[in-house]
This record gives sequence, C-alpha cells and structure tokens, in this order.
Amino acid sequence: MSDKTKLTELVTALAMLGGDHPLAVLPVQPAELRNVDDATWTELVQSWNEPDLRPLLDAAFANGRFFREATDALRGRHPRIIEWTGPQRSPGDEVAPIDLRVDHVYLVSCKYLSKITMNASPAHLFDRLLTGGHGRRSTDWFCEVASREREILWRHCREWLHETFDDFEAPHDPGDLDRTGRRELARRLRVGSKAWPPELVEPYRELCVAVSQRSAQRWSESLAKQRGAAEAMLWRLLRIGSAPYFVLGSDLSAAAPPLRVRVASPWDWRQRFQLRDFSVAPLDGGQPMVTWRARYRDEHGDHEVRGHVEIRWSHGRFNGPPEAKVYLDTPFDLVPGYFPIQ
Repeated sequence: MSDKTKLTELVTALAMLGGDHPLAVLPVQPAELRNVDDATWTELVQSWNEPDLRPLLDAAFANGRFFREATDALRGRHPRIIEWTGPQRSPGDEVAPIDLRVDHVYLVSCKYLSKITMNASPAHLFDRLLTGGHGRRSTDWFCEVASREREILWRHCREWLHETFDDFEAPHDPGDLDRTGRRELARRLRVGSKAWPPELVEPYRELCVAVSQRSAQRWSESLAKQRGAAEAMLWRLLRIGSAPYFVLGSDLSAAAPPLRVRVASPWDWRQRFQLRDFSVAPLDGGQPMVTWRARYRDEHGDHEVRGHVEIRWSHGRFNGPPEAKVYLDTPFDLVPGYFPIQ
C-alpha cells in the first residue's frame, strides 16, 4: 500500500469526524478511528506537511466532510466508530473494495488518481470470471497462452543481453533467476524509462498480439459456458457487490469534479438497467490488452460502458507473474449503477 493511499483514506476518515483540517490541529489520533497502528499514524503525520501531497490531502478532506453532511450518508451526525481496513485483502468472494466502515453500516471506498478498478491474475479474470475469491498470480499467463512467442522473445533477449553486457549472464529461462536477478533483468531490458531496445521491439509486439488474441478468446469462451455470466461479469468489473457502498475520490485531471458516488447492488441495478450485450476483443497497443464493452438500456434509451484490461508483468519485464489490470474507460458519472451522493 502506497503512502498516498494511506494518506487519502485516513484523511477522508478524519474529515468525517468533523473539526478542523488535520494540518491545523495537533496530530493526535482520535478514539473513533480504529485499526490504525502507531507506525502508520506516524507515517501519516510526517507526510502531512509535504507540499506535493497538499492538493491530494485537501481533496480527501473535502470528500470526508461532504460525506459527513450528505443526506445519503451521515446527515451531519458524528460517527461513533470509523474502521480502516488497511492493506489487508478482504476475505471471501466480496468484490467491493472497501477501505472504511463507518458505524458498522456505511461502507466507503477511496479512489484517488486512478482509473484502475482492480488487479487480478489473468486466469482469475479470463477463466474464472473473477469468482471464487482472489486469484493468486502464481502462474505465468504468457507461458500458458503464448508459450512460443514468449520463448522467441526470450531468445532474442538473451542474445541482446550477451552482446550488450559483459557482467550479466542470462539463463536459458528467466524463471531460473532469483528475485534480485529478475529485478536486475527488468532494469537492463529498458532503454530510457519504458522503451524496449530496438532489436526486441518486433518479438515483443508479436507476444502482445498473441496474448491479446488468446486472452480475449479464453474470456469469450468462459462467458459462453454459463447463462447469466455476462451480467455477473459486468457487475464484477464495475465492482458492484452484494450491498450498496460509497466511493469518494478524485480524477486524474485537476479540473475534474470530485468523485462522490453511491454504487448500487445487483438488485438496485436491475431496477434501473437491462443488459443488452457484453463483448470482448483483443486491442492493439504497446502491451497485451483486451477491450470490453457492455451495451445496456434504461428508461432513456440504449447506452454503453467501456473498459480495457492490460496484461503485463507485475514488476517489470520477465519479473513476476503477469497480472491483469482492469480499467474503466467510461467517466464515472456515466457508469450504470453509479449514482451521485445527495
């Protein structure tokens, strides 16, 4: 969990308690705030005065204060307890990314400066449709769906590494490296900040094409196996869980309004919307990607919501099992089942 994530979640909670801005008062942890250990609180206090974080801190404080006064939320009432979930994974099969629980009832997710709705293992998304609890990134998805293209890319990487560096011995398989070796490998395979060496661009592009196409195919096949899978898939991609909850945050654009929505439950969703079609397709780009699109109908007509999945090594090239990052491309205020907090 990053320092920024801790900061926004905890300052959002502090603002719900009322009182002055955290920077204007003594940094004493309130009794109502639970599950925050001394080390975490100290980190929070030390980061308050960092100038680069001040806009983010102000946005989090404004959202927490809004939640305190909102008719749909606390209605000006002082909360008795605010529980911070911290960096732990939620147990079981819950899809809602809850960060704060207020008075045992109000569930709040904090979403600042990100359009990523979730990280999952590719098999958990494309094969198991995000059901059955959290997928672990224990297998190499690239080996599973594009073993030939991965092998060709690695062969070119070995040749380039041997020609470029005298002090790095590339093994026959990158999986034979320990953690330190994989980290060093990822560093050496970069030119500048992100680019691949020119000699490796084409074999990497071929890997991207293969992974994108076969991931989309696996996803489509999984969706076709069971009735109702498409609707349930959409709910999980949108993080629509078994109970309504709130999302507080801010967009990547400084000019965008604050993110303050109530996320519907599946029952609520069906009262307002009807899914017409859900489709997936491979997407060309600088890394393996699959796009997803849902067409739905409400009382005003037909609409669609879009997103995409990026499949990439979790810690750099050949470093860590590939993960699937799910992005929501439709603006939050146009997503079916996301309602403005009143």
